[in-house]
Amino acid sequence: MEQREELRQASPARAGMPLMMNQSQASSSTDALELERGIMGMITIDVIHSIPFRPKPVAQFPVPSLLWKIFKGTKSQEFPAQENDLCTVSEFGVRGNIVRFVQDQGRVLSGVSGSCPNCVEKLLFFNVTVLESAEQLTFAQLQIRFQQDFYPLSALAEAPEVFSLSLWKVLKTTLKGVSPKSSRKLLLSQSVRLGPGSITLSLTEVAKSWRKSGRNYGLVLVLQPEPASAANSGPNSASPHLGAMAFPELHASLVVVSLNPLQCRSRRRRSALYLPVTPSNVCKARRLYIDFKDVGWQDWIIAPQGYMANYCHGECPFPLSESLNGTNHAILQTLVHSLDSVGTPQPCCVPIKLSPISMLYYDNNDNVVLRHYEDMIVDE
Repeated sequence: MEQREELRQASPARAGMPLMMNQSQASSSTDALELERGIMGMITIDVIHSIPFRPKPVAQFPVPSLLWKIFKGTKSQEFPAQENDLCTVSEFGVRGNIVRFVQDQGRVLSGVSGSCPNCVEKLLFFNVTVLESAEQLTFAQLQIRFQQDFYPLSALAEAPEVFSLSLWKVLKTTLKGVSPKSSRKLLLSQSVRLGPGSITLSLTEVAKSWRKSGRNYGLVLVLQPEPASAANSGPNSASPHLGAMAFPELHASLVVVSLNPLQCRSRRRRSALYLPVTPSNVCKARRLYIDFKDVGWQDWIIAPQGYMANYCHGECPFPLSESLNGTNHAILQTLVHSLDSVGTPQPCCVPIKLSPISMLYYDNNDNVVLRHYEDMIVDE
């Protein structure tokens, strides 16, 4: 046990669901009061700021399978006894406690140049300002996938099978918004064959430069049929111009991994916690299940739908028993309280050990985010 300063109340998610103080100042006359006092033990002001109260996302993009895999991996590590570091994303081999799938906000560029009539150019723009200033970007990967309806077309004579893919970094823009090639830097050029799955390209250094300079003009992706593929279009192809219908529709997203050192700690993961349900007025951890639907967060929190948060409640009588895990300060305060109950209050019943959880949710820009949150479950 220890004394803690009362946290200021944040904006409520809905009427009748205020945030609570750790100190049990009122009697446990109703279950509602106990629930209110319990939540403050787990949800800190930092968490409230990073998971803001807001309406349902405008466009709910499907959760990428990779994020589901990472999320399920963190869930499977919930109860092992060994030391675990949830601030490492093993799938990419980098440090981080936040994984975002940032959606492309670009567009197809109009006006195909005469020098490359078969090219399709698409401006890709990813808003990396969604990262907080305290976050350290450790990994960025561009993922490109083609519309599945196009795969069967690659077997047709008039459809190309192999494309040349070039990716350019835009260094500056014009008043018309379309950058000339002289204002671009070639990042890579490679041949790609259409098929299921995604094409992945490393953009860690590019994304870091966007954050460092504060200037992000986007990327230009150029897709062009390979000469050999165009030649295989057959004798019936009277014109080398394939037209827009021969090009697949592509979807791009930027996977960004970042580390917030202030919200990331390594610790021995908790073992399965058994909380007795027998009534008692003595300070102890008590059961509390938080359903995100009850607090109005179900539209933007993807998983979990709720979790066993628990809370601390009860009296700290004199003398403090060893099972209460009292601090030296709490033991002395209990002794002084026994001598002067008017001038010195009893120690407060508060958590001394908490565990983290991982959450999947939509941020304010409708990006899918996997984030590791500290101090969300009361263990002791």
